[in-house]
Amino acid sequence: MASVQTLFQSIPVLQIRGEDQSVEMLCFDSRKALVGSLFFAMRGTQVDGHQFLSQVYEQGCKAWVVEQLPEEVPSDVICVQVNDSNEALALAAAEFYGHPSKELKLVGITGTNGKTTSVTLLFELFRKLGHRCGLISTVQNKIEDRVIPATHTTPDALSLQALLREMKEEGCSHVFMEVSSHAVVQKRIFAVQFCGAIFSNITRDHLDFHETFDAYIAAKKGFFDALSATAFALTNVDDKRGMVMLQNTKAKKYTYGLLNAADYKAKIISNGLSGLQLEINGQHLHAQLIGTFNAYNLLAIYSTAIILGEDPLEVLIQLSSLKTAPGRFEQMAGSQHKMAIVDYAHTPDALENVLKTIQAIRSKNQKIITVVGCGGNRDAGKRPIMAALAAKFSDAFVLTSDNPRKEDPEFILDQMEAGVSEEDKVKMTRMVDRKEGIFYAIRQLAGAGDIILVAGKGHETYQDIQGVKYDFDDKQVIQEAFGAMN
Repeated sequence: MASVQTLFQSIPVLQIRGEDQSVEMLCFDSRKALVGSLFFAMRGTQVDGHQFLSQVYEQGCKAWVVEQLPEEVPSDVICVQVNDSNEALALAAAEFYGHPSKELKLVGITGTNGKTTSVTLLFELFRKLGHRCGLISTVQNKIEDRVIPATHTTPDALSLQALLREMKEEGCSHVFMEVSSHAVVQKRIFAVQFCGAIFSNITRDHLDFHETFDAYIAAKKGFFDALSATAFALTNVDDKRGMVMLQNTKAKKYTYGLLNAADYKAKIISNGLSGLQLEINGQHLHAQLIGTFNAYNLLAIYSTAIILGEDPLEVLIQLSSLKTAPGRFEQMAGSQHKMAIVDYAHTPDALENVLKTIQAIRSKNQKIITVVGCGGNRDAGKRPIMAALAAKFSDAFVLTSDNPRKEDPEFILDQMEAGVSEEDKVKMTRMVDRKEGIFYAIRQLAGAGDIILVAGKGHETYQDIQGVKYDFDDKQVIQEAFGAMN
C-alpha cells in the first residue's frame, strides 16, 4: 500500500488535484479499477482510457492519472495530470514494487530473430551454472521450474514490475528477458534497470506498427540509448545495423560475430543434423543446435556469460548440453524416415535462414517440402517475399493460413502467391485450412526420407480466426499426420 502523493514524489506531473489517498493496487484496465485502485487513463491504439473515468468512479475508484483533465473532477477524487500516461505508469509501477530490477542482474535481448532462443538458452545455462533464474519470453515466463503464461513478448510495465518483484522474492539473481520494439516505444521498460543488453539482428518486421523500417531500427536502438554506464551493450557486428546500436549508449561496448573482427569471434567447423561444432575465441564447442543462425545465438550467449564473470570452460561444457527453445527448429521424426521441422520463422529473413540451413544439412536425395503462411492484420509487404523464398528453396511448398485474424485468408494467400513466378507455381499448392495443408505436405508431397518444414507459428498453440483463438498446435497436427501413415 502507498499514497498517491508518495508514489509521485519523484515523478514529473503537471498538477495534482484533490486530497491524498492510499492505494492498494495500480491498474490501467477500467474493469479492474475498484475501491483502493489507482487508475491510469491510457491512450491505446483502439481505446482511450479517459472515456472510462465515469465508469471507474461508479466502481469506487477515486484515484486517477490522466493526460487530459476531465471537465469536472468529483471532490472526493485525487487526480494526477501527466504528460505521458505510459511513462507515468512505468515510473509509478517501479516505485510501487520497490524497483526490483535494481536488485537483479537483468539482461535484455532485442532484434528481429533469435530473441526467444537466446533468452531461453541463457536461462537454462545460468541455472546449470548454479544460479536461480527468471525468464521473460514470447513462449512463457518462468521462475526456475514454475511456468507463468506469457501474453506478450514483453509484458506491460505494471505486469513486468510485479513479475520482477516476484522473481526477486523467490530468490532469483539473474533474469533474462526479450525486449520487443513495441515495448520500447510504449515505454513498458521505461523504469527498468538492465545490467546488459544484446542485439541479435534486424530485418523487416512489425511495419504494421512502426510504419517505416527506420522507425523500427530507432525503436531497437532506443533500448541501448537508455542503458546506464554500469551496464554492458553487446552487439552482432556482422549485422549491418549492429554498430548503430552502440552509437549513443553509455554502456560498456562489446561485439560478437562470425565474419568480422569482434571481441568474441566464432568459426563454424561443421554443421549437420548432429549439431554444430564451433571454435569460439580459440576454444571448441560441440552444440546440439543446428544452423548458422544458432551459431550466432550460441556466440551471443557465450559472450554474455563471460561478460557476467562466468568461467569460460564451464560455460562451454554446459552449452554443449543445451537444446533449442520450443518451436525453434524443433525436429520431429515420422515413419518412412520423414522428418518434420517446426520453426517460428515468420519474417523473410528467418524463413530464408531456416531453409538455407535445411539445404545445407540435407542429403543429396532428400526433398524439402515447406508449409508457410502469413499473419493477418500485420505487415502485408512481406507476404509475396515469404512465398518467393518458399518457392526458391523448396522442392514443393504449400501456402496456407497462419493467424488470419480479421482478414480474409484467401486474400492473404492471393498476396503471397503474387510473389511466386509462373515457373515455380508447378511446385505450389494452396490450402487455406492449415491442418489440411500440413497433412497434404506430409502424406502426399513428401516421400521417404524427405524433410517437411512447417513455418510461422512455432510454439503457438492456437490459431486466431476472426478474433477467436482456436486450439491449434503444429506439432500435434504433425504427430497426427505421421500417425495416420502408420
